[in-house]
Amino acid sequence: MADSQQTHTPPRQFADVPGWFPPLDQVLFTWFLDRQRSLSVEGDVLELGVYMGKSAILLGRHLRDGERFTVCDLFGGEAPDGANRAETSKSYASLTRQAFERNYLSFHDSLPTVIEGPTSVVPDEVDKDSCRFVHIDASHLYEHVYGDIGAAREILRPEGVVVLDDFRSEHTPGVSVAVWEAVLNRGLRPICLSTQKLYGTWGDPEPVQEELLEMLRGRTDVGLSVQEAAGHRLVRARAKGMQAPPFPRSRHFTEPAVTPVVTPAVAPSAAPAATPRRRSRIRHLGAELLPPIVTRTLRRRFSN
Repeated sequence: MADSQQTHTPPRQFADVPGWFPPLDQVLFTWFLDRQRSLSVEGDVLELGVYMGKSAILLGRHLRDGERFTVCDLFGGEAPDGANRAETSKSYASLTRQAFERNYLSFHDSLPTVIEGPTSVVPDEVDKDSCRFVHIDASHLYEHVYGDIGAAREILRPEGVVVLDDFRSEHTPGVSVAVWEAVLNRGLRPICLSTQKLYGTWGDPEPVQEELLEMLRGRTDVGLSVQEAAGHRLVRARAKGMQAPPFPRSRHFTEPAVTPVVTPAVAPSAAPAATPRRRSRIRHLGAELLPPIVTRTLRRRFSN
């Protein structure tokens, strides 16, 4: 849960935005979206569930002229049923539309199209076959995720990519059931699995999988495995000390003040002790070795 400082202080850089968006998924989002650009894949972008806007801010960087970016969230508003109300009050009590908009506008000049309400209204607001990328990170309840996946299938273009969050977290079994049911019975085909997200398509996953595998195999900060299950090739990636990709700074960023380094004054060292005069050493030796009468004669001579 975000603290009051995170909620009210504009972010200075991308890392300051609260949210669960690991470096691996930042890398994968960027790769999929850049690939779509390179292949001239056109279409809009949709995100269901935005929290404080972290993934939305990244998605907004990849819009092209004429494309529409739509986000949908309750933003603390009235949930459609009792179970959803309980989930919202427990996990997202600090979420407000104002916080999302403030964070998003810290990095972009204008807001996406914002739907404040349950995700069930999205099919009435977003055209069929209009989107190339859909990120689903809203309710964790099976019935709602089932509906969100069905909406994504209608909204996505054939070559589009859907990303499903929390598909294997221990606290979200409803998401897991809905996601794997979609894979087994509703035509969803996995492209890859990160630690917490499944990337899939209702098109042919093989071409994008081959390109993705080539990219991942060229990195030293990714653990990679490929498995087969129920006729699907599952590409599994996990981060190994991965750093988040670079991201433009917020409009609120200021260079931190440089504190001058003050070198502590060094006290002058004490003057070296004076070397005893040679005459005193001679007197000492004379007193030790010579007869007293000779010593007295020498002392009188040296004192003159």
